[in-house]
Amino acid sequence: MKPFYKISLVALAVLGLAACNQEQKTAASDTNVQLNTDTQKEAYSVGASIGRYMAGHIKEQEELGIPVDRDLIIAGFKQGLDGKIQLKDDEMQKILEALDKKVNDKRQTKAKEVSEKNLKDGQSYLEQNKNKAGVKTTESGLQYEVLQEGTGAKPKAEDTVKVKYKGMLIDGTEFDSTEKHGGEPIEFPLNRVIPGWTEGVQLMSVGAKYRFVIPAELAYGDRDMGTIPANSTLIFEVELLGITPAAEAEKPAADASK
Repeated sequence: MKPFYKISLVALAVLGLAACNQEQKTAASDTNVQLNTDTQKEAYSVGASIGRYMAGHIKEQEELGIPVDRDLIIAGFKQGLDGKIQLKDDEMQKILEALDKKVNDKRQTKAKEVSEKNLKDGQSYLEQNKNKAGVKTTESGLQYEVLQEGTGAKPKAEDTVKVKYKGMLIDGTEFDSTEKHGGEPIEFPLNRVIPGWTEGVQLMSVGAKYRFVIPAELAYGDRDMGTIPANSTLIFEVELLGITPAAEAEKPAADASK
């Protein structure tokens, strides 16, 4: 049995995307392929799926500063299909493992740089924002501004609240909002969200609208949440629409048959 080695995601990404993109050198049919039969569609779907799914990996590799020789990738791809590979399996395995490590090392270095920059930028933003008229800072470092006063009760951490909100990074990028989820208010127990929310919303009365600036340590800290990069200071505009006290939320539903 021939030795088997696992091709890394990075290597497969480079291979698949380059193979899909490079055919223009050999034939103009790249954009006019024949897709009349099931067999043609099956073959095309395999290639297209690999190219689309893996496109981000080759882009990341190039952005990390790791050079990609597309001509050699295509040569290796063709020789692999033809069974004429010029390197031994164990040698390629070591090379691909080294490539994986190189990419992971650079990814971690970049993530650390981004995280440190976000923390520094956030601290600078907080320093500037705290001096603006109407902005108050709590002992924890949470900053808030009253956009609209409320007249109702204030929630406790154990209560369930109904709110509308918009969340942004300090550069103004909106990463979430109730509008993005159909515009309907959302309800949740106040003690099950980030600390900045738990603390801040307890300051509000029903009907109030506040603007919060939440330091990273009161948000997601050094965790990368995708749309929220690690160590991000967050801005939320929150409108408190209602409160369900914890005792009421825990009551069993009434039996309609009685």
